Amino acid sequence: MNLASPTEYLNVFKTTTRTKWDVVTPLALVGLGLFGLAFIYSAQMAAHGDDWQKQLIYFGLGAAIYTAVSLVDYRFWLSVAHWLYAASLIPLVVVLFLNNGQNIKWGAHRWIDLGFFSFQPSETAKIAVLLMTASLLVRSKIGTVSQSLGTLGKLALAVGVPMILILKQPDLKSAIVLPPMVFSMLYVSRLSTRFFAGALGAFALLLGIVAWDTLHYKNYVESHKESWKHTEPNISGSWLPLVDYQRNRIVGFVWPDTIDTKGVGWNRSQSIISVGSGGLAGKGWTEGTQAQLGYLPRSVAHNDFIFSVIAEEKGFLGSLSVLGLFGLVLFNGIRIAGSARDRFGTLLAIGVTVLFAVHVFVNIAMTIGLVPITCIPLPFISYGGSFVLSCCLLQGLVQSVWRFRRDFT
Repeated sequence: MNLASPTEYLNVFKTTTRTKWDVVTPLALVGLGLFGLAFIYSAQMAAHGDDWQKQLIYFGLGAAIYTAVSLVDYRFWLSVAHWLYAASLIPLVVVLFLNNGQNIKWGAHRWIDLGFFSFQPSETAKIAVLLMTASLLVRSKIGTVSQSLGTLGKLALAVGVPMILILKQPDLKSAIVLPPMVFSMLYVSRLSTRFFAGALGAFALLLGIVAWDTLHYKNYVESHKESWKHTEPNISGSWLPLVDYQRNRIVGFVWPDTIDTKGVGWNRSQSIISVGSGGLAGKGWTEGTQAQLGYLPRSVAHNDFIFSVIAEEKGFLGSLSVLGLFGLVLFNGIRIAGSARDRFGTLLAIGVTVLFAVHVFVNIAMTIGLVPITCIPLPFISYGGSFVLSCCLLQGLVQSVWRFRRDFT
């Protein structure tokens, strides 16, 4: 792939008049955003919350970011990927040394409080890892595992450093979405199947270690139930970078009756009740009892568990509408990846699509009890400034791949 200077890729207005916009994804995103605003309002109505108004502002800023990124030839980001990646590591390091009002839960250091806005560095790290991975794969020759060892080593370092920094916060949910995105990009780069077979074996080994760690922690909890009623357990000697509240979620998923004194399984059980009680058409907007009465905690109902609110108030039909809109976004992302003019465009589009697919699957599966609680937000629906803005930027990249697919030079 021929590389040019950044200024050659910023000739926006010349290309705007001779390229067409994809309208499917933007319309679907608007629909998802409206769902988000309506049910953030509903989830917080009893508490007179105003986060829906903040979300509206975030969507306005996000729309501007989406449009701006869409107007720029996506090849521009290839020329600055390394610089953006290096810049994204700085806030990941800085946030570990901060201790402000946003960092009070479980000792987590995930946000930088800017006064008017709380910035989450892991969101920009996702974008930087996407661009860096695509850049490395485009600039390198991919073939057999032996031929690709150098590239894979660089890629492991590029992905591993931000993942470790994110896990140190700790923020498991932001770290676990990176590997599927990177592996999908490796797959479309036609890396040898032997690599994926080895990766599958390593994943199975990791699952075994997690299972051992979880069982060890469960036995510890059961033997210290009385003392745990007054103090948090502190387990040492684990091979995994997990803290106890994360282990509680896994144990609470596998053995729901083991951990109950701290309400670890409460959100999960109330979420399942919310989804199940919605029926076909739901109880009506703002009429859901789980969120309105606080059984589904108000601290999570408008963000991590907003799908539960939608399912209770709009039922199966409302849930199906949300899934249909996500389906349009994801399938259209795959279509755009297939129509890209070069490998960089394909990698960007498929990486973004898989990243969104992981968010959608894990969040909804979490709310219906199919996977442990990870608190992964639902794109364009869950409340969150940094997350909304990063989602808009990522989808803007996909739109750019579509718009400039015929401007081959």
